[in-house]
Amino acid sequence: MTRGKKLYGGKKRKKDFTSVKRGIILKADRRYKDTVFRMLYKDKRRLLELYNAVSGRHYDNPDDLEIVTLDSAVYMGMKNDLAFLLDTGIYLYEHQSTVNPNMPLRDLFYIAAEYNTLIDSQSLYSSVMQKIPTPNFIVFYNGEQEFDDRVEYRLSNAFETKVADPALELKVTVLNINYGRNAALMEQCRTLRDYAAYVKMVRSYKEEIGSLDDAVRLAIDECIKKRNIIRIFKEEPCGSGADKYI
Repeated sequence: MTRGKKLYGGKKRKKDFTSVKRGIILKADRRYKDTVFRMLYKDKRRLLELYNAVSGRHYDNPDDLEIVTLDSAVYMGMKNDLAFLLDTGIYLYEHQSTVNPNMPLRDLFYIAAEYNTLIDSQSLYSSVMQKIPTPNFIVFYNGEQEFDDRVEYRLSNAFETKVADPALELKVTVLNINYGRNAALMEQCRTLRDYAAYVKMVRSYKEEIGSLDDAVRLAIDECIKKRNIIRIFKEEPCGSGADKYI
């Protein structure tokens, strides 16, 4: 799908930008994992590798994928991480450092906003059915709270009244990407495996020295000099080589 062409019902989608801007230096906090995750997967090649590993598909052309993450899309203080179109589907990927059973409701807001950018609202009054890309929702979890390798959340779990056949449903698959979890997935995706190793290094250094700032810098240095993990640290240096990814 080519950027700038009219999509689904004739509405031109607004130009999008990745959520991590080049050159911004952030002080290390719990979001250091989100920053690196988004930086890794703003690249279409890595994102396609991740998609193939999750889905079991074998796409080989990164240009088949179009990133449609909403520019600065913030709803109720929440921000969408990654969204992309591939074939006839739209995929919303989220990174979470805490267990969050509210992700189906959040994704409901996100997908509504995505469809709003893709569909000409006037076409909804047409007698012709307007086709939309099939939605898929994945959360990559790497918090420290114990969590199964794979969990499914449903929007209907939040309904005040439980019904057997809910009129509205949204399913989110949560994958535990902590080091040592989901071995088959990690085997299929080198960047995800490296990312899990990097997070484990940061936690180990943080436990040893107490400073998260220093732990992040030491982990990045180890990735570059000793293990060649997460080549993005070497490919896109900035300042000390660590500040960009904290």
